[in-house]
Amino acid sequence: MTSRCRILPLLALLLAAGRAAAMAPGADPHVNAPFASPDHGRWVEAFERPGRELYDRRQAVLAALALQPGMRVADVGAGTGLYTELFARAVAPGGRVYAVDVASTFVRAIEDRARALGLQNVQGIVNTQRSTLLPPGSVDLVFVADTYHHFEHPADMLRSIHEALRPAGELVIVDFRRDPEVASAWVLHHVRAGREQVIHEVELAGFRYAGEEPLLRESFFLRFRKP
Repeated sequence: MTSRCRILPLLALLLAAGRAAAMAPGADPHVNAPFASPDHGRWVEAFERPGRELYDRRQAVLAALALQPGMRVADVGAGTGLYTELFARAVAPGGRVYAVDVASTFVRAIEDRARALGLQNVQGIVNTQRSTLLPPGSVDLVFVADTYHHFEHPADMLRSIHEALRPAGELVIVDFRRDPEVASAWVLHHVRAGREQVIHEVELAGFRYAGEEPLLRESFFLRFRKP
């Protein structure tokens, strides 16, 4: 029994290393250069404007997530906090939303926004490119919108998300389609992984693909479960 207890963690480490090796390289750091010290006002204008699909369809996206009071949600790559605010209202009372972003400027602005709106259930986390820094088993759902293609170390980030989710927790990834029929030249150049590649990588990280919501034209909306 003692030998078996020692072998199992080793096998788990070897399996995780194999999964990481099987993934394609992550985002080029140059893709993330604009967020090293972002101008918050400029990005509010870019992210929270009519014509941006995730802005125009935000209520449909929120409805598809079916959030309930008391849930704990992580908005990974929270940006200016558009969805953080929606989530905070949806999980109240009793729930909590973690606004996770590598840009401290964004996180501080989200916290200020929450206080100004009287939302007391928002907690900001300035994370790294290798970890969400979320506590293990702390959330029911992780939402990653237009952020997966920014992961420089997708295997590490997915491992961190997997650890942060409670058993049967859900990971939702919304990202641009790399389909020439709907994608701009900018998307085709900027986004490293298409829908099939994303599904492949997330499954390698130990998640189970749970389907797709046909809500968006320019982006896909994928659901995954932690077994």
